[in-house]
Amino acid sequence: MLLYQKVADEIRTAIRDEIYQVGDKLPGIRSYAKQRHISVSTAIAAYHVLEDQGVIESVSKSGFYVRPQSNNVIELPQVSSKVSQPKAVGSQQMTLQLVNNASQPGMVGLGAAVPDKSFLPVKLMSRYLTHVHKHHLDSVISYDKPAGLMPLRQQIAKRMVAQGCQLNPEDIVITNGCQEAVYLALRSCTQPGDIVAVESPTYYGLLQILESLSLKSLEIPTDPLNGISVEALELALEQWPIKACVIVASFGNPLGACLAEDKKQQLANLARDKNLMLIEDDVYGELCHQASRPIPLKSFDLDDNVIYCSSFSKTLSPGVRVGWVASHAKAQRLEYLKYVLNFSSANPGQLAIAQILESGQYDRYLRQVRQQYANATQRLINKLFQLFPTGTRITQPKGGFVLWLELPEKIDTVVLANNLLDHNISIAPGSMFTNGQKFSNCIRLSAACKWNDEVELALVKMAEMIARMSAEKTSISLQSAR
Repeated sequence: MLLYQKVADEIRTAIRDEIYQVGDKLPGIRSYAKQRHISVSTAIAAYHVLEDQGVIESVSKSGFYVRPQSNNVIELPQVSSKVSQPKAVGSQQMTLQLVNNASQPGMVGLGAAVPDKSFLPVKLMSRYLTHVHKHHLDSVISYDKPAGLMPLRQQIAKRMVAQGCQLNPEDIVITNGCQEAVYLALRSCTQPGDIVAVESPTYYGLLQILESLSLKSLEIPTDPLNGISVEALELALEQWPIKACVIVASFGNPLGACLAEDKKQQLANLARDKNLMLIEDDVYGELCHQASRPIPLKSFDLDDNVIYCSSFSKTLSPGVRVGWVASHAKAQRLEYLKYVLNFSSANPGQLAIAQILESGQYDRYLRQVRQQYANATQRLINKLFQLFPTGTRITQPKGGFVLWLELPEKIDTVVLANNLLDHNISIAPGSMFTNGQKFSNCIRLSAACKWNDEVELALVKMAEMIARMSAEKTSISLQSAR
């Protein structure tokens, strides 16, 4: 544990034990640093952690004070409804339109699951990209094998073996991000018209992939804390010829759920017994809010029924577009599909990331940024609880940086999203995360934004708009009743 985190924990304990009580002023930063024999920067970092977590608050020109701690419990969103019928995926054009709108200049982006550069090791990536352009020019300007550069595949394989996965460098194919990895994985094990089980709600990018491949989706109930219902999936397998199941077993998008290890084992056993191919999207696995990451679903796979997909887009750089797909049994098929699709991924990013992994700086960065994401997520939860109407349900993930909100039923979040765009605020409405008529009163928000006055004002505007929409709906209902 880093020193500033330890200091923050000590202050939090003192508040819990009522050494510091609600309303008490904490010692000044320089005074506290001198008292504890720590640097001023360490004291500042500790205070900021507690401020982000809503434990203390800063009063301009006065100092830091202990905040009142609400006795109210934030309720989690409800478990998604029972298994529906398999259904061809459609109407994904609206998703692309909303994504493009959200990318306009001047937009306060609260909907896109893309970390702000303040969460990313920009200087580290820049230094290594400059190095490879200067010292490996021949490799930079050349093609390599469709499967990708061997030094990167070796580094990834080392990390995966350390996590308990039975993989070799030859089992890994480098891709342009995790989206392409999932696309290749699905192409390797399905045909048009096949049924693919997905979590409910599920990442809208997956629905777009299913639509492009003419695959049918079958939504499986998913708990916002414990993840996909393995029992419901098992019942679905008895009713329909499901070819594959795509799952984010560690901090899913948008719920942030994490399957317990016994459930991961149960899921791996089910795949073996039912000859089901599991496609694990583990793009958020490294961003746990604790010191160590959860064990991947792939580590429980002894029969090669799990195709593993991930990327460095959420950790090192979204723009470099380096991901990978891994499977022993399907490695040759995946490499062929990669070759057909775009021959190979660009070399500069692969070279730079391989060297970052080898240097050990990636793990040092992860240790630091995990706490940063934990603080940012808790800060957003606290602010939403403070601003949004009573009855709003909010996920409380232990990893990643996205939150799923369930608003009062009368709120149509597509209307809300379009109205907010007029104020240069973007969110992701819940209907984007389903192939059915569900989640119309839900939204996904990202905590990985640069926190500033613009973000706080955007949240206030959103809360005001929700309150107004709710009042209008109530008024219409009362008039109808008359």
